[in-house]
Amino acid sequence: MHYYQFNIGDYHSHTLHLSEIEDLTYRRLLDWYYLHESPIPLDLNEVSRQIRMRSHSDCIATVLLEYFERTPDGWVHHRADKEIEKVGDKSTKASKSAKARWDKVKDANALPTQSERNATQDTEHITQNTEHKTQKKATGVACPLDVRDQVWSDWVALRKSKKAPITETVIEGARKEAFKLNWPLDKFLVEWCTRGSQGLKAEWITSAKPNPADVVRLTVAPSNEPDPALEKIKADAKKAAPMPDFVRQFAQQVRKV
Repeated sequence: MHYYQFNIGDYHSHTLHLSEIEDLTYRRLLDWYYLHESPIPLDLNEVSRQIRMRSHSDCIATVLLEYFERTPDGWVHHRADKEIEKVGDKSTKASKSAKARWDKVKDANALPTQSERNATQDTEHITQNTEHKTQKKATGVACPLDVRDQVWSDWVALRKSKKAPITETVIEGARKEAFKLNWPLDKFLVEWCTRGSQGLKAEWITSAKPNPADVVRLTVAPSNEPDPALEKIKADAKKAAPMPDFVRQFAQQVRKV
């Protein structure tokens, strides 16, 4: 076992008289005993090698005589044997409990047989094929895989309202127009349905003119009031001094020339 409970108070009360080396020896002997779950060998040289204390055979012998019992199979520790037995019982019970829970899970989630799985898959394929054939029979063309069912239904209804055909050629043309816009076919058909037109071209979308209602009017509404700027020009003209005679005569001579 790789884990065991260690009672510090109990250990301290029973080992208070040990030297530092003897205490280390006892701890290493216990670790070896729990790890291997078997008696410690009778050969002291082998024991000292196992616990890496080759130069302390005398301490090993002292600790073994005080805390372990010599048997034909090796040195045993009765307190450690009880702890090992408890852990073994717990492990066995836990294993049985886990097995019982697993058996219940397997019974509740029993996998179907191969024939049942095949029958289920065949039924699904038949259902899908039936739906596909029914849809194709109603429209003449099956809904493309890259178009949502609702979008397809709306577009089919629009084509029927316009008494326009629904053919593979029409779909292929729509796909080419969508490609010009770098749009998926689904988005192109949505735009088509939004416009409510019988047909739709890519250039109609890229060169669409703005709605006149959305254009901001920059012209000034007519008014019966006089223009202030024009009135100022007239007032300035009245205030201007008359042209002198010599200036008028000079201007006339220039025009004659």
